Amino acid sequence: MSVTVFQSDTYSVLLVSASEKFNTAARTLLPATDFWPVTAASSVGEAQRRLVNGSYDLILVNAPLPDDMGLDFAEEASRESDAAVLLLIRSELYDETYYRLLPSGAATLAKPVNQQTLVQSLRLLCAMRERLKVVRRHQGTVEEKIEEIRLVNRAKWLLIECLHMTEPEAHRYITRQAMEQRTSKKEIAENVIRTYQ
Repeated sequence: MSVTVFQSDTYSVLLVSASEKFNTAARTLLPATDFWPVTAASSVGEAQRRLVNGSYDLILVNAPLPDDMGLDFAEEASRESDAAVLLLIRSELYDETYYRLLPSGAATLAKPVNQQTLVQSLRLLCAMRERLKVVRRHQGTVEEKIEEIRLVNRAKWLLIECLHMTEPEAHRYITRQAMEQRTSKKEIAENVIRTYQ
């Protein structure tokens, strides 16, 4: 059974596993129409190098790995990248691992895992990744708004200092100029700063 995600874009995947059996099974669930490229790493060290050189939408970690259990890597990848991370671990270690990884946002799945559960987990990872994209866009919008407020305040203080306007007059001036010139308050503020600084 393959995962079909009806997207115009594909999800890039980092598959971190030393098990050829797992890799083969996972790749059948990652069709190129929805998951591309799929990059494999057989150790934590190799996976870390791959993360330094690129970014991924989804990271699947099949623990343990030859050079490490993979828990620290899953935690770090979840905290420091925009990827949705899933760590597969033996069932007897699941509870302890789940509670350890929960604060980082990495998901945990107990092995052995059947195909249907893995398919559903991949779909959940895709949903997590979409949510992360929305949060990033929102964060960017908030940061842009903060930058605009900062510039407008700086421009207002220059108008107050150089043209002896009151704060409400300076605010109205910037707002009116933005409307008249059909541009943003940020652009007007930048022009004021260039002129009077």
